[in-house]
Amino acid sequence: MGNYRSTKAEVKDYICARTPLIVIDSPERERVERMLKEIARELNIDISYYTDAKQVVSLSSGATKDVDSDPLLFISSYFKKNRNSTFAFGDVKRIGEDNIYSREVLNILYLAKEMNCTLILVTADSVWSRLAQFGMLTTLDYPDTEERIVQINAFISQFDGKYTIEWQGYDIRMAATLLRGFSEIQIENILSTALVSKGRLGREHLYELTSQKSRLYSTVSSIQLVNVDRNLQVAGLDALKEWLSFKKSIFFASEEALEERALTTPKGILLTGVPGCGKSLSAKMVAKEWELPLFRFDIGTIYDKWVGESEKKMKEALQFIDNVSPCVVWVDEIEKALSVSDTGNDTGRRVLGQFLFWLQESQSRVFLVTTANDVSALPFELFRKGRFSEIFFIDLPNAVERKAAITQYAVQSLHVNISEEDMDDLLKVSDGFSYSDIEYAIKDVAQLALIHGQAVITRQLLMETFNKVVPISQNNPDMVARIRKWGLERAVAASSEPGGKNSE
Repeated sequence: MGNYRSTKAEVKDYICARTPLIVIDSPERERVERMLKEIARELNIDISYYTDAKQVVSLSSGATKDVDSDPLLFISSYFKKNRNSTFAFGDVKRIGEDNIYSREVLNILYLAKEMNCTLILVTADSVWSRLAQFGMLTTLDYPDTEERIVQINAFISQFDGKYTIEWQGYDIRMAATLLRGFSEIQIENILSTALVSKGRLGREHLYELTSQKSRLYSTVSSIQLVNVDRNLQVAGLDALKEWLSFKKSIFFASEEALEERALTTPKGILLTGVPGCGKSLSAKMVAKEWELPLFRFDIGTIYDKWVGESEKKMKEALQFIDNVSPCVVWVDEIEKALSVSDTGNDTGRRVLGQFLFWLQESQSRVFLVTTANDVSALPFELFRKGRFSEIFFIDLPNAVERKAAITQYAVQSLHVNISEEDMDDLLKVSDGFSYSDIEYAIKDVAQLALIHGQAVITRQLLMETFNKVVPISQNNPDMVARIRKWGLERAVAASSEPGGKNSE
């Protein structure tokens, strides 16, 4: 893994050492060509560079020459006539295995060693082991954060004045983070498309940069892009929101700043708690607040009856997630998917192993939000430190949170503001309600208002509707008590104040 500067330094050293073969692993041919031009100028040497489109170009003088025959024959002849020379071959194919073409390259390498020459192969494919033994392999990764910042600043300088571009220092760094994993050409295309389609670049357009990323990769059936309302509001959960606000700065920190302190980006959170209390909605909240695309990963759909297919599907899904990062990934009711691995099912254990390894070792900027109702069904390996950044328990909403939820739903669905007197009565009646219980009650009234008009909304109707609701704390008290006991003992509370009725 190497950025532009480190890869350039490596290639310079290999050329000076007259290594017969240098393989540059990169799909960005133009970027490699620019790097080789800089090396030729700094070392005061000539590097001839062949591509099918441009034929042979001198990277020092710019002189061109057409190749009438097989380029490998030309390179062979070039080395025979030019001792101590360097030749680069762009977009090389068919060198990953033993075949006629790769054996011709092998013969050229024997010649290069004899004539003290260097052959540079630029390819994104694998290299046959016999060829690799002749030299050194280096990788030119996609632009790192600082390179992306430089490119974005250059883009802004080019179009500022012609278009309104409102991005400042923080916005530029945020854009650079969001565009991680793109090539220079892709970054240029994305910025140009955003600028032309909107006529300007404002802070509100940052999210759209990465929403395009999923279109660049083959779709995976187990992963779906989730549309997030940018006006989404989530009541309560103040401790969780405060934690997420702090972790956001670390998630978007530059690679250099993290490496300086041996830190990694936050891995994600496991949310457990009473059903209907906002666990699933929290995933959308993270995506909205962090201005990232949200993908729902349905792990249960990867299991297949054919041997090896489940592992293959999990690998494809995890690779897709890495490709579309930075993003938020939501795994709902994870216990239903991963609990199968604890029943003696070998396939389930292998799939769990794949997922846990990725969770621990992935370097991609992916924030995982997983929810679980029955934590006891989860494999114990999932709780090891380092797998999740934190485990939060979401309890029944307390009075402050119920008030915020009632106010929010009343404004959204009833278009009314609840008076303080009516609110006090509703808070008493709703003690023990979940967020979904509150939403159900208010939207039940909203349906009546839709049919009979706004005048139907009265204090009496609200109280009657709330009184009819049988909350989950009454419907299944044993389950709620069990979930609460586990959460209060083994997880961090998502709210700073205790929950509703029967709170321990």
